[in-house]
Order: sequence, then C-alpha cells, then structure tokens
Amino acid sequence: MTISEKILAAHAGKPEVQPGQLLFAKVDLSLATDIVTALTVRVFEEMGGRMLADPDTIVLVNDHYVPAKDIASAKLSKTMREFACRYDIKNYYEVGRAGICHVLLPEEGHVLPGDLIIGADSHTCTYGAVGAFATGVGSTDLAAAWALGELWFRVPETIRVNFWGKLPRWVTGKDLILKLLGEIGVEGALYKALEFGGDTMAQVDMAGRFTICNMAVEAGAKTGIVEPDALTERYVERRATRPYTLWHSDRDSAYCQSLDFSVEAMEPLVARPFSPDNVVSLGSLGNVEIDQVVIGSCTNGRLEDLRLACEAMHGRKVHPRVRVIVVPGSQRVLALAISEGLVSRLVAAGAIISPPTCGPCLGGHMGVLADRERCLSTTNRNFVGRMGDPSSEVYLSGPAVAGASAVLGRIAHPEEV
Repeated sequence: MTISEKILAAHAGKPEVQPGQLLFAKVDLSLATDIVTALTVRVFEEMGGRMLADPDTIVLVNDHYVPAKDIASAKLSKTMREFACRYDIKNYYEVGRAGICHVLLPEEGHVLPGDLIIGADSHTCTYGAVGAFATGVGSTDLAAAWALGELWFRVPETIRVNFWGKLPRWVTGKDLILKLLGEIGVEGALYKALEFGGDTMAQVDMAGRFTICNMAVEAGAKTGIVEPDALTERYVERRATRPYTLWHSDRDSAYCQSLDFSVEAMEPLVARPFSPDNVVSLGSLGNVEIDQVVIGSCTNGRLEDLRLACEAMHGRKVHPRVRVIVVPGSQRVLALAISEGLVSRLVAAGAIISPPTCGPCLGGHMGVLADRERCLSTTNRNFVGRMGDPSSEVYLSGPAVAGASAVLGRIAHPEEV
C-alpha cells in the first residue's frame, strides 16, 4: 500500500484498503476557523449534537477576518469563542496568540506523522508535509466528526511525483509545486493523493514541503503528502506531545500515475492570471509592472520565507510605485522575525507588517486590490477577483521573486537586484 492507504487503513481498523473503497475512519484532529465555525456549530446543533466525541481533538483558530474587519466578522469570532467555552475546547486560538491555521498547527505540534486530519478549509492538505493524511471537508462533515469522532472517506488513488537533481539557487518548494500545476492543470489530480518524492526532496526544508503540500489542492487533489524522513523527525520530535507513527509506501505500491521532473535547469516560475496552472518561467514572462506585493499566507508565511524575501531585496528600498504587505504566518514567526532583525529590515525598506491573518489572500482585508491593479503574491490562488476588484490581476511566485519584484517595481529575478 501507499502511505496514504496505510494511514486510512490504520484509522479504519483494517489490514488493508483499496482505491475507491468507502470506509469510516477515526479522526485524530479536526480544524475550524472563524469563517466556518458558526455554520458548523449550527449544523452540529441541527443534527442533534449535544456533546463532542473528544474536545481535545478539535482546534479552533481565528485567522481569516481578524483582527475583526467589521461587525459581521466580529460576530463570527464571538460564536467560535462561545462554542469553545461551552464545550471546554482547550485548543482555541485567539487573536494575539494565534496565526494562520496552516502555519500555526504544525508549529504547536497539533499535526503529526501518521495522523488522519480534517479541516473545514481546502488547504488542510498542508499537513501532509509531516507525513499525515490531511484533507479539507465541508461544514456538515466536520460537524459529524465533532459528534462521532470519525468520518467517511473514499480511498483515493495516488499519483507519485518525483523531483530529481540539485535545486538551483532561488528555486524553492513554491516553484516545484507550480511546475507540477503547469504540467497537469487544476484538475490533473482530481480526488487523488499526490505523493511527493525523489532525491530533490531531501534538499527541500520543512517550510518548502508545507508549501508544496499546501497547493496540492490547486490540482484538485484530495491530499498532498511527503513520506517522513530524518528532517521530518527533527521537526516533529521537539513539538510532539503525543505518540505518532512514521508510515512509508511499500516498494511495490500501485500508483495510478508516476511523474518525474528534473530540477537542475529550473528557474523560478510564476503563475499568471487567472489560474494557478497558468505557469511560465520567470525569464519568459516579459515586463510586468506591479502595484502591490504580498509576502506571506499559509503558503509562504513562514520564517524561512521572510528570510528569503529579505535576502532577495538585498538591502534595497521598495520601488516608489509599489506597496509591500508582509504577513507573518503566526505570532511565533513574527516574534522570530523581530528578533532576527527581519522586521526592521523590511520596515526600513518601505514594507508594512501585517498581523498574522489570511486577509489579503482571499481579498478579505489588509490588502484588497482596486480596479485594474496588479499584484504579485506568494499566496496560492489567483482567480478572477480573488484579491479584490474583478478587473485586478494576481500573479503567484515564491518569496525570493516577490522580494526582488518589490524593489524593481516589476516581476523580476532576484539576480537582477
């Protein structure tokens, strides 16, 4: 079996499973945020829920519209806060002690290898970077899992994706997942598990692995997953507060498809409007002037991303025509960025530092685009109107390209700075 099949089998209490099989499986952790909890609570109560199967397996995070941007947003957070108090949910993260959920949960040791994780957010697949099976669900399924402690799953087929060779300078996990999206498209892995491997993965740090798995859903995947290795163990062993299991795919695992990519000649990639799979190499993009740069999000809001953006800026000032919004992925990332001097460097360059929030990524707040404005963002989606006005444009890149572009006022290679 593949690693995904092994995790599902273990949680369903079965010796083996097959792709396409329907099963009920015990859930280790479920996630909800400020924008989905109110609906999930309503569904939970309508289905007759009176008690939670296990409050300690539920994590509630304020991250999308926080600090509250309006009265409606404040009410969403209030509903989640009251629900956490009513059911004694200890893993409730308030503004000032939280962060973007998919950065926060790994930091806090909530997601571990071998886990089966669900979340009412499509980018829950991020946690596959630690060797967990993690997937997004709707509010109805989440409410059922709260009540029962388990949920139904259809075992997905698995696509094996191998990256081979030495990573060139400035090429990161963001470029690897953009490369895959450019090849297979936004429906190329529909309801499949994307399993990432190859000798390149040993060179990709945990931040890069989180980025890769985060955007697996942009190919329609049920989950993205990386088999755990020594790097994974070093990351989780100092965070874990409960046992975990390191699963690996069998050598004779049956994959529905295998894809191989050589990275040695790669350069940074960019996704053009209006789809994450509209990918081109940076060198072939041409002259694209920008109005805004966003560095952060659940895709690229980790400390390593901020370091890379600063390195690419090379001490230069932000272009006078450009506004730069930096969104650390969590309070911990913000604190470390301050202690390392990254925040002072970014502020001195002319960037603004946002509190940890999903805000600009979904066009919620903290960086909404006006008509015909153009943004280069390290986020994960660039659909029509994603970050604001329908006539605005969003390009996607890694943090190094974002940093260089902030300085030059156009989408640029870090070597130009």
